[in-house]
Amino acid sequence: MSADTPLWKTFLRFLAPLMLSNALQSLFGTVANVYLGQMIGVDALAAVSVFFPVMFFLFAFVMGLSTGATVLIGQALGAREHDKIKIVVGTTLAIGLLLSISVALIGGFFSRQLMMALATPADILAPASAYARIMLFTMPLGFVFLLMTAMIRGVGDAFTPLLALTLSMAIGLVLTPVLIRGSFGLPAAGIASPAWAAAISNALTLIALAIYLRRKKHALAPDAALLRQLRLNGAMLCKILGIGLPSAIGMVVMAIAELVLLGLVNGFGSDATAAYGAVNQVMGYTQFTAMSISIAVSILGAQAVGGGDRTRLDGIVRTGLAFNLVLTGGLVALIYLAPRAVLGIFIIDPAVLNLAKRLLDIALWSSVPFGLATVFSGALRAAGVALTPMLLSIFAIVAIELPAAVILSRTIGLQGVWAAYPIVFCAMFVLQMGYYLLVWRKRAIQRVI
Repeated sequence: MSADTPLWKTFLRFLAPLMLSNALQSLFGTVANVYLGQMIGVDALAAVSVFFPVMFFLFAFVMGLSTGATVLIGQALGAREHDKIKIVVGTTLAIGLLLSISVALIGGFFSRQLMMALATPADILAPASAYARIMLFTMPLGFVFLLMTAMIRGVGDAFTPLLALTLSMAIGLVLTPVLIRGSFGLPAAGIASPAWAAAISNALTLIALAIYLRRKKHALAPDAALLRQLRLNGAMLCKILGIGLPSAIGMVVMAIAELVLLGLVNGFGSDATAAYGAVNQVMGYTQFTAMSISIAVSILGAQAVGGGDRTRLDGIVRTGLAFNLVLTGGLVALIYLAPRAVLGIFIIDPAVLNLAKRLLDIALWSSVPFGLATVFSGALRAAGVALTPMLLSIFAIVAIELPAAVILSRTIGLQGVWAAYPIVFCAMFVLQMGYYLLVWRKRAIQRVI
């Protein structure tokens, strides 16, 4: 970050490719499901969906691991201790490979038993097991790809991951229908086609990424110095997990809470469940914007912490808050201008559409305080403080959101479940902001690495 460049420009240059990268990842999953549904059938979609809980938990771990690594990389960069960057990268890749290979071997060989444990319906057990087997066996490729693109962002480079994700998605989108049909002399892979396509695209993109990084003499280029650090450094691993594990646990707790809320919604009938799905799809886009801003705050903030520059960190927090009000708030306002048109993308039934609109009116605006809360938690993570933000979030979910949803659902009905969202997000905002301003900011700034 150049001291001469206005902070908002630095922030935007990092944020724009980051948001586009996340959008591409979501798009690939959506298009792959369209291929399956249109070219094979609904059963194929159902079989793939069964694997989602497993994928979520693995994804949560990778996200936690990458969060810890990017914060330490950012702090090392800010402190100009470039030798420590390769130690962080090597340790992260080593633990990622070790665990993903273990998951691949155990999960791959016992994929059928895993699907049975998830109560997979008998009519889709075989295809679901086949899909899970390939996904698990090729998990190391996915782990390394996700970790590398995340860690590259840790040095302030969000453009290279965007290039890598674009290439990976392009390969995957071409290969998936080819493998489904068995075209160009390739055998038909059926339901496992997206899994094979993802594995091949990850492998080819990793090769291209390695060549690109070496030619650019990038800080994370896979050179001899990095390969020497490809081992478990106990002290560094503890620091990575100290930041990463709370982040991963927080994701899992939020997912479990969402399942509880879905159970409450299901009690109001299928129309309520359909409306829930549509409204969550719409809110996902606003929350996705907020989370991207939080990641930018965390990475850029880590560089400021590494340099011991509290003034710049405060500026990054203010910029993150402003971007949330403008981008997240702006997107919320646009959706409120034409809610039926937006929800109509997912719903055609008039009664469900009316219900979804009422629920959207209640909950959508809460994406703004949610985003403001994640700015403060992102800044705290940048300083290596991950446990307290996680505990504050869990407190808000367990002590405020879930009781509010249960009580309000019994007193005012379905709308009460959705009222729990603004209640908990406002509570999170107050808690995270309060801890940042009233407690942490009064302490001396210290880097972890």
